[in-house]
Amino acid sequence: MKYWRKTLDQDQVKPIRGRVEVLKDRCKQCRFCIDFCPKQVLEESTEFNRKGYHPVYAALPNECVNCGLCELICPEFAISVVPLEEEEVKEEARYV
Repeated sequence: MKYWRKTLDQDQVKPIRGRVEVLKDRCKQCRFCIDFCPKQVLEESTEFNRKGYHPVYAALPNECVNCGLCELICPEFAISVVPLEEEEVKEEARYV
């Protein structure tokens, strides 16, 4: 979606980034985090956890904007989002 309006300080504001951490053995494949993620960062993996479910993982880790919605909506408390500093964002972008 393209907007015709832009903020005046768009070039000065840096977006906040985060790293999604998932406790695979707690995930029960409810898909709430996948369905409600605004940037579609999370996906189901093909592997199984100890409970027999396909846990989620961060398929697009550089797209995470640290909104924390996945962390709030997870009924099993399996997801946490860690805010990244600017230096960490540059390092992660280099390796992915």
